[in-house]
Amino acid sequence: MRFKFKKLLAVVFLFLVFIFTKQFSGILLKSRNVNHQGQSNQDSLLEVGDTWDNTLSKTSKDGKERKDWHNYEQINKDLNRKGPGENGKPLRPTGSETASDAYKDNGFNIVISDKISLDRSLPDIRAKQCQFRKYLSQLPSASIIIPFHNEGWSTLLRSIHSLINRTPAELLHEIILVDDFSSMSHLGAKLDEYLKDYPKVKLIRLRKREGLIRARLSGVDAATGQIMVILDSHIEVTSNWLPPLIEPIALNRTAITCPMIDVINNENFQYNTQAGDAMRGAFDWELYYKRIPIPADKRSSDPSDPFEDPVMAGGLFAADRSYFLEIGQYDPGLEIWGGEQYELSFKVWMCGGRILDSPCSRVGHIYRKFVPYKSIGGGVNRNYKRVAEVWMDEYKEYLYKKRPHMRGLNMGDISQQKKLREDMKCKSFHWFMTEVAPDILKYYPAEIPSPAAWGNVS
Repeated sequence: MRFKFKKLLAVVFLFLVFIFTKQFSGILLKSRNVNHQGQSNQDSLLEVGDTWDNTLSKTSKDGKERKDWHNYEQINKDLNRKGPGENGKPLRPTGSETASDAYKDNGFNIVISDKISLDRSLPDIRAKQCQFRKYLSQLPSASIIIPFHNEGWSTLLRSIHSLINRTPAELLHEIILVDDFSSMSHLGAKLDEYLKDYPKVKLIRLRKREGLIRARLSGVDAATGQIMVILDSHIEVTSNWLPPLIEPIALNRTAITCPMIDVINNENFQYNTQAGDAMRGAFDWELYYKRIPIPADKRSSDPSDPFEDPVMAGGLFAADRSYFLEIGQYDPGLEIWGGEQYELSFKVWMCGGRILDSPCSRVGHIYRKFVPYKSIGGGVNRNYKRVAEVWMDEYKEYLYKKRPHMRGLNMGDISQQKKLREDMKCKSFHWFMTEVAPDILKYYPAEIPSPAAWGNVS
């Protein structure tokens, strides 16, 4: 009797093992299919308890048709590439490559950049859920706008190559390069000749130095795509970067989206995340840009979900082009560079829009060691004052306490900007600080608290 019972238990056990193995092997097979199309086993293998089913159901819960936009042919090409800097690995400078001449023209090591392929591969550092997330099957096409001034040859071309290689052709309406009156010889006839092989790339040359803000606006004026994407001239985009960036705009045209901005090392060109990775933009009361953690009540359980961002970093973002025009673009009185990210962020939030960061859209950016060219115009403080007087209401006083010299600056006429705010029936800055960005006050209080004790220690 005892023998028969043990035999029965063994049969039941084997049956349960068979059922479990069959179900798990199905998940494993799907995961390996992804791996065969370009992902590593270690990164793409779903384990028990992962969110495969949640990710799939998410694509259809609103009834809209979605698809996988990954370019697996390009992913496989990247996996097979060999050479200096491939997969975003560092190429460490030695000897003369470390000399100041390597940095003086660009603020990063152009000698190292020139040794790395224009088509180099990059690591996939997205959250695992991004590998399986699907996006709307019908997405609007994008005009990508890249202003530059005396940019390095290889960094500018690598920006273009990465965009062409990793952007779905049907979504890439055009790339608009805006030359802000460069003087370097390689950016003249040599660039014209090179771009003849790239019909989707258009080159606009400004007749005088206008600065970053107006150069961007020149690109916007020339763009014809439904979506406009602003990028810098020393970037590299990663696999499947565009669909997650523009889907929120396709769903709500008043959304402006930003990618995760990764770091390309300015010495060895290693590709890495920023410290903390997904964080919200913020500022202190001198208007220095900061990054702070996502509050628990705004953090999704799915790291591939877009999240609200009070303040964009400024250099890389996407918007519905007609919406950008409706809200007045940038304040035309802002000069050269600085403050435009605050002006646009405050305006979008206070006037009925929203800013979202898209974790599955990743773009690498070279942060320079120093600015290699002379600044022009009245400086960033003039821009800050325009932003403060138009948008910050009574909170501008906290800025003036930190920068008292700004009170006497001539900021020019802001009547049109104030009228724009009134016509759009925008909310108050207090609403912005309490409803959109209360966490900024937690990290950067408007008033510095009095010390708990004072006096001399004996």
